[in-house]
Amino acid sequence: MDSNAQVKTDPRRALPSVERLVRELLADYPELPAWALQAAAREALNAARERFSAAGGASEVRLPSPAELTAQVAAGAERIATGHPRRVVNATGIPLHTNLGRAPLAAGAAAAVAEVAAGYSDLELDLTTGRRGDRLAALTAKLMLLTGAEAALAVNNNAAALLLALETLARGREVIVSRGELVEIGGSFRVPEIMERAGVKLVEVGATNRTHAADYERAIGPETALLLKVHRSNFEQTGFVAEVGLAELAEVAGRHALPVLEDLGSGTLVDLSRRGLPAEAFAPARLRLGADLVCFSGDKLLGGPQAGIVLGAADPLLRMRRNPLARALRLDKLSLAALDWTLGCYLDGRAEREIPVLQQILESAPRLEARARALAARLAKVVGEGDRVEVSPDRAFVGGGSLPGFELDTWVVAIRTTVSAESVAARLRQATPAVLARVRDDLVIFDVRTLLDGEEAALEAAVDGIFAAGSP
Repeated sequence: MDSNAQVKTDPRRALPSVERLVRELLADYPELPAWALQAAAREALNAARERFSAAGGASEVRLPSPAELTAQVAAGAERIATGHPRRVVNATGIPLHTNLGRAPLAAGAAAAVAEVAAGYSDLELDLTTGRRGDRLAALTAKLMLLTGAEAALAVNNNAAALLLALETLARGREVIVSRGELVEIGGSFRVPEIMERAGVKLVEVGATNRTHAADYERAIGPETALLLKVHRSNFEQTGFVAEVGLAELAEVAGRHALPVLEDLGSGTLVDLSRRGLPAEAFAPARLRLGADLVCFSGDKLLGGPQAGIVLGAADPLLRMRRNPLARALRLDKLSLAALDWTLGCYLDGRAEREIPVLQQILESAPRLEARARALAARLAKVVGEGDRVEVSPDRAFVGGGSLPGFELDTWVVAIRTTVSAESVAARLRQATPAVLARVRDDLVIFDVRTLLDGEEAALEAAVDGIFAAGSP
């Protein structure tokens, strides 16, 4: 009898069914799709029931009211139904922000993607002969023209390029690398783990902070397949440090008839050392210093789509192309279209004018200051009473695991607000489009270096939407 009474008074029985909740919400939120409402309703109801059960039916556990449940499900459905990824405004000043998708595509590259995506293409068809073609032929030809490399290859990212090279050239054998170069490349992916998956035996040489040519010499043996050099793309070493440069490493390898593979991480195809960037970023020069193969990302300093590019000697690259793993790692037609256009832009000599990431990195301080002052004048009209808009010089990083320790001079606009800067930044992330800013010393900071053409208006609207409603 007591158990029956408990069943009848169980507060969970008052929760609506998924179907009823969805019907009610469809009437109030016609813009939300039924499938998203259904998924969000099921999630919210299950969570409420599980919370009650976990507490053993304790009376202090309060189930959501109808109004709370409605708001929770509507918010969940909107989150589920919203497309991903979404366009955001990058006001952080970091051109290659990994969390924001690294390099934005040039307008021409985006148009090339749209054209190929909208219909059929000659992806693997030779239109002259009518026979099956090579999807990479045009791309590799452009890469060879740009770099002077004997051969080239592109796969779906740089980690894939490294994996394919190691698996092809050294599977079951030893690969020697300095301890100071065993980097973690982001998302907890580490070079030793990639090497393990490639089926090679890692041989570490040197100390964490100092490695010498003699360390490689002593480690080379009959099972050595190649020497690997990894660019420290997301950190730098200072103090009592030493490393073996690429040219010296190539001399060591040459004495033992071994190839050298360099994982450059981020490389460019124009020499920007005259513009203040480190010379090591110029990928073709790494081949001239003695590397047999160099691999780097397509969506970092190159400014193209996600890709892993390999340049180097013809024989190892031919072996990599013939590896069955190459098919699993190959580029799709949309990435190929974007990368092909980007390489054409380099060949035409238009890269510094048309590729966004190069424009951002190379933009002059006077131009940045002028843009910052213009943005500040717009924001001063929409911030809250008592809030101040300030303009000042600042420093920013390139980001994306590129050029560690290298900083860019920039100009920023800061809002010194009477409320929490963190709360303003959080509200900016909820705008449409979302705006990403920096927060420092309780200032909301917008770096104009990474604002694309026309985004000042979206940033102004987002700020206006916050302060027009009163206190953020």
